[in-house]
Amino acid sequence: MTQNNIANNLVLKGTTTIGVICKDGVILASDTRVTMGYYIAHKYGKKVYKIDEHLGMTIAGTVADAQKVVDILIANAHLYRINMNRPMPVGSAARIIANLLFSARYIPLATQVLIGGLDNTGPHLFNLDPYGSLTEEKSVATGSGSPLAYGVLEDKYKEGMSIKEMLPIIVKAVKSAMKRDVASGGNFNITVIDSSGYKELTNDEKNKLLTS
Repeated sequence: MTQNNIANNLVLKGTTTIGVICKDGVILASDTRVTMGYYIAHKYGKKVYKIDEHLGMTIAGTVADAQKVVDILIANAHLYRINMNRPMPVGSAARIIANLLFSARYIPLATQVLIGGLDNTGPHLFNLDPYGSLTEEKSVATGSGSPLAYGVLEDKYKEGMSIKEMLPIIVKAVKSAMKRDVASGGNFNITVIDSSGYKELTNDEKNKLLTS
């Protein structure tokens, strides 16, 4: 099997991650199950990361490769803020990672990531595959649970919805994948990025959404 096929298979074998654009910000979400084949290696793995106060990232695929990408983007975002005295634009963050993944295309980093955030041009969300392909999205899901999540997103998501309106739909999309995809499960994490900054929902807030 070629390195490219290995990367594709690793990205598709586990995880559900979701990102959506709202009129007042961005929502990033994921399940927390970490798998090694049919073995559940961790029930509460972290798949949504804070890059800066205005910027977040989800990961799917091989954990080591994904964490390397996260660390590189955090370092570059902080250096940009120090050097330019302003936060890094979301598109610039996505382009840095696209270049990183493309430069490693012959021995690819087996990860697919979503990069979302809010800058002075509004909310943005980007989807990147293991080879550096870059697309800007309004709503997107990655990982093996993505077909199930898309079933909910395609039905319920509409452009111009607020974060408050969208949160119950995101919860439903993640839970649908967790119920039917063997590689998605454990718990789920949801992050909101708006004009107030980066915020991870607490367990109480997630429980309220589940019962709403």
